[in-house]
Amino acid sequence: MPVISTAGTRFADTVYADRLLRASAEAAARGIAALLVTPSADYEYLLGYRPPSMERLTCLILPADGVPALVVPRLEEPLARHAIGPLAEGIELVPWEETDDPFRLVKARLRGALRVGLQDQMWSRFVLQLRALLDPAELVDASPAIGAIRRIKQPEEVDRLRAAASSADEAMLAITAERLSGRSENEVSRRINELLLAAGHDTADFAIVASGPNSASPHHAPSERVIEPGDAVVLDIGGARAGYCSDTTRTAYVGEPPPDFAAMYEVLRMAQAAACAAVAPGVAARDVDRAARRIIEEAGYGDAFMHRTGHGIGMETHEEPYIVESNDEPLVAGNAFSIEPGIYIADQWGARIEDIVVCSDAGGERLNTTSTELLIVE
Repeated sequence: MPVISTAGTRFADTVYADRLLRASAEAAARGIAALLVTPSADYEYLLGYRPPSMERLTCLILPADGVPALVVPRLEEPLARHAIGPLAEGIELVPWEETDDPFRLVKARLRGALRVGLQDQMWSRFVLQLRALLDPAELVDASPAIGAIRRIKQPEEVDRLRAAASSADEAMLAITAERLSGRSENEVSRRINELLLAAGHDTADFAIVASGPNSASPHHAPSERVIEPGDAVVLDIGGARAGYCSDTTRTAYVGEPPPDFAAMYEVLRMAQAAACAAVAPGVAARDVDRAARRIIEEAGYGDAFMHRTGHGIGMETHEEPYIVESNDEPLVAGNAFSIEPGIYIADQWGARIEDIVVCSDAGGERLNTTSTELLIVE
């Protein structure tokens, strides 16, 4: 069973040592005695590799104060020791045999902790066994502690996001230079996946191709519908490069767009630009959403913009912070997220523009650099 991440995606060992220290400090600040993290993006963020997710328990125990421990199946110990390298000097490796109870090994290292944070993607079978074994300890969500550091991208992470965005831009430019009419959505989607990999992505994770009336469905699954002249085509593509994700959307039109679609699209373009311009440290996430939504509502399309303006991005395509009305948290330098307003007219057409933006001390940096103008294609 393969390890998901490779040596080529690792940062320097000092990066992971710092992350472990900061996560411990965040746990302490929230009154959490220890964080329990199983294979996931959080695990990979903290240790630099992701082992197989299986029925055998692998669990990082990260105390608010003390030495971290890594409980692993005996057959996974060589992989863990090799993957974390010099970090192993500051982590207690606890291999368990097939006849051992790994949950009791975890409990022993918690030393009676009364408030324990569980990683939010932990399997329910593990959660249930821990809840029974650790009673009366309070089990809480570890996400606020880990998310507090994950949502602030360090310069080396922004560099990875920038490279991923550049690769996605290259794929977008390539597909929109090709003839789309006469091809099925599925055929174009497969071609985009090829272009993402050719542009340097390690994985091509999605390629939404939504044409004609399908373009009014924000998360349309590509179908055998053949793209025709007079179709609007929403292209939402992304994947991962060196462990960090891309996500960009452009809208094309096959042939000359009618005036009403062109006018609607210009509203969308102004809204997306306004949201990008609103990004700055101290600005509430909801105010970025409002900047886009206000323009769309004033133009009479408010009901046709049915989703949030954006989502955080990093090692996962969707993570904190979310750019939505309900999020009043201020942006800080290092936040990375999409800005992707859309307008969708049911059974007729739709459009969306999406860029990844990083909040910096100077404002917002748009990582996707292709034009947001309506793309006229054949």
